[in-house]
Amino acid sequence: MDSQTHQNPPLHTLPETIAQPPISGFPATVVDRAKNNLLFRSKWAELNGAMGDLGTYIPIVLALTLAKDLNLGTTLIFTGVYNIITGAIYGVPMPVQPMKSIAAVAITNPDFGIPEAMAAGILTGAILFLLGVTGLMQLVYRFIPLSVVRGIQLAQGLSFALTAVKYIRNVQDFSKSKSSGQRHWLGLDGLVLALICAVFIIIVNGAGDEEIEERDGDLGDRERVGKRRKLTKIVASLPSAFNIFLLGVVLAIIRGPKVVKGLKYGPSPIEIVKISKNAWKDGFIKGTIPQLPLSILNSVIAVCKLSSDLFPGRDVSAASVSVTVGVMNLVGCWFGAMPCCHGAGGLAGQYKFGGRSGGCVALLGAAKLGLGLVLGSSLVKVLEQFPVGVLGVLLLFAGIELAMCSRDMGSKGESFVMLLCTAVSLVGSSAGLGFLCGMAVHYLLGLRKMAQNVQSCSV
Repeated sequence: MDSQTHQNPPLHTLPETIAQPPISGFPATVVDRAKNNLLFRSKWAELNGAMGDLGTYIPIVLALTLAKDLNLGTTLIFTGVYNIITGAIYGVPMPVQPMKSIAAVAITNPDFGIPEAMAAGILTGAILFLLGVTGLMQLVYRFIPLSVVRGIQLAQGLSFALTAVKYIRNVQDFSKSKSSGQRHWLGLDGLVLALICAVFIIIVNGAGDEEIEERDGDLGDRERVGKRRKLTKIVASLPSAFNIFLLGVVLAIIRGPKVVKGLKYGPSPIEIVKISKNAWKDGFIKGTIPQLPLSILNSVIAVCKLSSDLFPGRDVSAASVSVTVGVMNLVGCWFGAMPCCHGAGGLAGQYKFGGRSGGCVALLGAAKLGLGLVLGSSLVKVLEQFPVGVLGVLLLFAGIELAMCSRDMGSKGESFVMLLCTAVSLVGSSAGLGFLCGMAVHYLLGLRKMAQNVQSCSV
């Protein structure tokens, strides 16, 4: 399997990643290791990176809250705790995202309520936990070729980008999970506002990690290059995603000034969800079965690969990621917290906007935990007024960042497998189907190459 041993240079080489110690250099004690993992590389950059995942998180949580009466306060508390713990464990901006397939079924199916969604999350978590503790997930990770992983990443990134464009262009009814007409150009949630936010992010963040090359020249040229370098550094230090999110909060209050009066202080009551036998059955058939391939491929395999690309020397094992996803759902879903997982798109988004350490997601987790304890489910009144076009902009750049990770294929054969896997995943709306097609074509190409080698040796 050529692609298994295919070595690729890091997709990004930044001072932040170089300065990070390898796994073998970590302090022996758990406490010291957690402190090191939560250490900010840059305060403004980590704060900005924490906002990179909200383009996915807020729309799905809001849709579930409006359509199925999800306990938003409980979800914020549990996902906040998850963020803090995973940041301390991994030392990279490991995201905590909704399980998208389960959420989609819950939003679109009137017979699939909160008990069914929680049952699906618990069962999915149990399977992932078993795959992790038995070491089977690590075997799966080694078995899947790089070209197939890149195909899943590209499909997920393009899917995010297409959804983001839909958010920007059309008015969204999250309670029914559908668009309700084209968005107006002007207004507090208009196309002009979204375009301004997109231009601001491009000016501040650019296309990635860019440096101004210093060429030989006279003293005046070197001074101009130095001034340009300082200006670029100042612009790049602006927390673009944080500023845009803060703008969205201000606009949400302006759009619905009564939401402030409707806020209630104190956490929402936390109760154990009662799950009937029929709910367990429907949860497994309608929720767990379609969610499991997506969780294995995007929430574990793709996340581990992307983490090793973005943070050389800080690799995370597929077994540990599978275990943490399992534990999150085996605990939180019993209390009505949204089924959740890690996701390559969230990691790419947080990295895009500056997240470089576990402190990035821990900061986001602390904010979620604080909001859940102070405002509880009443916070949904603010989220209802949040400009969806602004969320679309954040999601757009997160999707593009994830899709760009697939540009490192070293041969035409690998690119062929990757693009075929992506096409089937997008058109068939199934990462599992794309994965199967990609694996089949990968091995067919391998057999074809073997046959050619045998034929050439026999001549």
